[in-house]
Amino acid sequence: MTDSSVAAPTNDVGGIAADRLRSFVERLERLEEEKKGISDDIKDVYLEAKGTGFDVKIIRTIIRLRKKAKEERQEEEELIELYKMALGMD
Repeated sequence: MTDSSVAAPTNDVGGIAADRLRSFVERLERLEEEKKGISDDIKDVYLEAKGTGFDVKIIRTIIRLRKKAKEERQEEEELIELYKMALGMD
């Protein structure tokens, strides 16, 4: 005969659900590994672009600018021009 008042054993350690924690950690480890792979792929593309004569620094700038809205880019460009004029760079 079983006592229904006895809770089923859990995998809690010190109040922490170990299985749930392990699941999060393993998922994060897989994602970090995927991120490293993607990072390596991105590096390879930049090296390929550089090898064909493109300026990688400019490509990075273009990518950063393309992420912004047109209005945000225009405002940034206007401020850059204003600051350059203030510093006598034109």
